[in-house]
Amino acid sequence: MPWQDRLFEILKNEGINIFSYVPDAGHKILIDRALSDNSIIAVPLTSEQEGIGIAAGSHLGGSKAVLLMQSSGVGNCINQLSLIKHGQFPFFTIVSMRGDFGEGNPWQYAMSEAVIPSLESIGVQCLKIENEGDVEKTVQAALIMAFKAERSIAILLSQKLLGAKSF
Repeated sequence: MPWQDRLFEILKNEGINIFSYVPDAGHKILIDRALSDNSIIAVPLTSEQEGIGIAAGSHLGGSKAVLLMQSSGVGNCINQLSLIKHGQFPFFTIVSMRGDFGEGNPWQYAMSEAVIPSLESIGVQCLKIENEGDVEKTVQAALIMAFKAERSIAILLSQKLLGAKSF
C-alpha cells in the first residue's frame, strides 16, 4: 500500500474525521480518499486560515480535524494560529513542503525557509518527514502529541518524500 494510503488509514483509525484543505498536488491522495469516504467530512477551503477555526470547532464538538496545506499557505495562517494558545485546543496540520529538495520554482523558497521559524514562534511544533519509512511512526507520535497532550503539531512532508515538481 502506498505511504499516502497508509497515512490516510492511520488518520482515520485515530478518529480524524474532518479533513480541511486547499487543493494541492502533494495532498491529492489524502484529499481524494477523504472525499470518497462517507465517514469523513472533507471541507474545501478558500484560504488555509479557515482550517484553524474548523480545528477549534471540531475540538469543541468532540471531533478531530486535520488541516492539509502547502508550505506557502502557512503564511496565510499566522494570525489565526496565535489564537490556539489562548483557546487551548489541539491542532494538527500536515504541510506539503515546497522550496526545498529539488525545487525549481524560485518563488517557493522564501516561505519554505520561513515555515519552521514561523510555526515554532507561534507555538506549533514541527516534525519533518523525509523518508517513507518514517511516515507511520512520525504521524502516530504527532497524533498522540496533538490529541492526548493537546499540543499544536505540524507534520512537514519534505520534497524528498513527495518528489520535486519538474518545471
